[in-house]
Amino acid sequence: MRSFTAKASLAACLATLGIGVALAAPLEAAPPAGQSQAADPSGMADGDASASGPAAMPDMPRDGMGDMMQHHSMMKSRMQAMHGGGAPSLPGQDAFGAIGEIVAMLEADPATDWSKVDIEALRQHLIDMSEVTLNASAAAKPIAGGVEIAITGSGRTLAAIRRMVPTHAAEIDGARGWSAKASPLADGMLLAVTASDPKDVPHIRALGFAGIMVEGSHHQAHHLAIAKGEPMHAGGASDAQHAH
Repeated sequence: MRSFTAKASLAACLATLGIGVALAAPLEAAPPAGQSQAADPSGMADGDASASGPAAMPDMPRDGMGDMMQHHSMMKSRMQAMHGGGAPSLPGQDAFGAIGEIVAMLEADPATDWSKVDIEALRQHLIDMSEVTLNASAAAKPIAGGVEIAITGSGRTLAAIRRMVPTHAAEIDGARGWSAKASPLADGMLLAVTASDPKDVPHIRALGFAGIMVEGSHHQAHHLAIAKGEPMHAGGASDAQHAH
């Protein structure tokens, strides 16, 4: 800038005196207001040996928006890598996922009778399942040919025990040569499961309460029947009816 000012002053003086002397070097064009002169090819400004400006780091975002966009892009790439480029698949909660699965099946079936569908009954049944599985107490003792289990609880857990245990015992009674009987207790149900084949006795005892309750893999079909408002047990009573 000093060189430019000096040359400009000299040219003005010479023009005033009428001396037609050409300057040895052309005058440099003044840069736009607020903008400094271009850096030399080395990327270092005159008198600055540190090269700490944008020219020294051309890939550095110049403002906060650039930083935000770069961060968003990195997070998106990581999420896509974790999920193979697709959307997340886990529902985050088991009952929520079970209900979502049933609703999707009902909506995909053109024969669904929506006047009978009862998703709330399914939700209540899933609450029963959670109560019995996680909150009930189960005290097992060996008996001849199998096991006897006292399943007890209080409040919502007790109500769930009384709804689920008898219906499940009826489901597995006679299957695989096993006998299953449920009888009431003051604070729950007594479940007795025995086998006709002595080789099955260790199997039954090892399963315990939780293992016996999942025997038969009929719960999934029951969930669909509950949601449809259909009967599903031999006696004609459905879990939907028991849940209310």
